[in-house]
Amino acid sequence: MTATIARLQRFPVKGLSAENLQRVILSQGEGLPGDRIYALHVGTAPFDPVAPLWQPKTNFLTLMRDERLARLSTRFDPADRVLTIERDGKRVARGALDDPAGRVVIEQFFAAYAGVALRRNPRIVSAPGHMFSDVPERLVSIVGLESVRDLERVLRAPVDPTRFRANIHVEGLPPWSEFDWVGREIAIGTARLRVVDRITRCAATNVDPHSGQRDLNIPLALEDAFGHAECGVYAEVMSGGAVALGDQVEKIAAAPA
Repeated sequence: MTATIARLQRFPVKGLSAENLQRVILSQGEGLPGDRIYALHVGTAPFDPVAPLWQPKTNFLTLMRDERLARLSTRFDPADRVLTIERDGKRVARGALDDPAGRVVIEQFFAAYAGVALRRNPRIVSAPGHMFSDVPERLVSIVGLESVRDLERVLRAPVDPTRFRANIHVEGLPPWSEFDWVGREIAIGTARLRVVDRITRCAATNVDPHSGQRDLNIPLALEDAFGHAECGVYAEVMSGGAVALGDQVEKIAAAPA
């Protein structure tokens, strides 16, 4: 079977909407460009933009705990760094994330929107070169669509692949065969990546990405049907290059020890 890229997406603000892409340029040792470069910090541990350290997702607004985020549609303009937030097709907030006044507008919106569920008011955070990933390393996330369809089979319910918030959706692989990539290199477009681990799924995947309802228990279904709570893999960019929709994904060989 020929495996190809069916979707490329990034999440400019952690926990908010995806941005679909036609083509990206991957760089060695980096995640997808523009992916999770901002976050809404609500944790007790301070975030220092001068000396940024990785923090767990519990310190940020995410779907794992704040499912109402899925009811919002957000757009980020990378040119002027403006975030636009809509609900039910109507604009409810807009602000430039690199401008103090713009950040206040966005922060005040989320403070009111999340309400009493918050431990503290959210604060827009970012730092040059920093990525607010769920893991400390800068990686690219990949999900096989046939694996998602196999999960649909056991759940007897539709499963939108965007629940998994992966950067790359791959079409044409046998179900769960992307797990065989762990420890191996893959070629996508002109880039090469080393697949480093499976992705363990949390309660964020239980949230319908359109309604914001917790309508499925994805981790439990994975455990019951397959004996694990994993879907998708993380990959490290070993050699940068262009990656585009429709590009083939090829397993190369075992990665050098």
